[in-house]
Amino acid sequence: MKIISIVSLYFFCSAASLIQPKNVKVNTIATDHDGWQILFDGKTTKGWHTYGKTAVNERWKISDGALYIDNTVKEGGDIVTDEEFENYDLKLEWKISKNGNSGIIININEDTVKYKETYRSGPEIQVLDNDGHPDGKILKHRAGDLYDLIKSSSEPVKAVGEWNAVEIISDKGSLKIFMNGTNVVTTTMWDNNWKQLIAGSKFKDMPGFGTFKKGKIALQDHGNAVWYRNIKIKKL
Repeated sequence: MKIISIVSLYFFCSAASLIQPKNVKVNTIATDHDGWQILFDGKTTKGWHTYGKTAVNERWKISDGALYIDNTVKEGGDIVTDEEFENYDLKLEWKISKNGNSGIIININEDTVKYKETYRSGPEIQVLDNDGHPDGKILKHRAGDLYDLIKSSSEPVKAVGEWNAVEIISDKGSLKIFMNGTNVVTTTMWDNNWKQLIAGSKFKDMPGFGTFKKGKIALQDHGNAVWYRNIKIKKL
């Protein structure tokens, strides 16, 4: 009986190897049981690089399952996903330092000849200490705002040093931003109203800004300490 079982197992494995497709790139990015793609594993910067570079700069570090900026390190820069995304539900958490400023930038085109910085192509969801940073006094520059484009409808942001949950849903032009479970921004990208918003903003003289229907996602290095964790995305 044992001999028969071993022989059967040998032929089963051989047959499986014959039908295994060749030259297929295996997706090494982890997914959870609900099909969410894990963009940050809590331990490494796998899947990310500094904008325009091949690896993550030394300013971004990892501690207690969070990516954070060590602003004592001189070399910095925004980090972006290796992969581009189109039509997605993005979830992550952030907390900001006192007087701090950062942002989550979406739909980035990493053509560094045309776009020297991430914000020259991708819209930003503001991450800020509203009470301590000067931008907190500027309309459309506060935490949860679609930076310089749309003011958030409410401000369910938590105090400095506390974690905030953000959800960004971009689906066929529809853009919704949720802060700690509250829908704070709803808009439609790429229509005439969107073009008017850009024309009335600081991005009006940046050709290509806000025009891309897919792109990379960035975490902004604005020179201040900030933390990000539990970063995941689901393609729609």
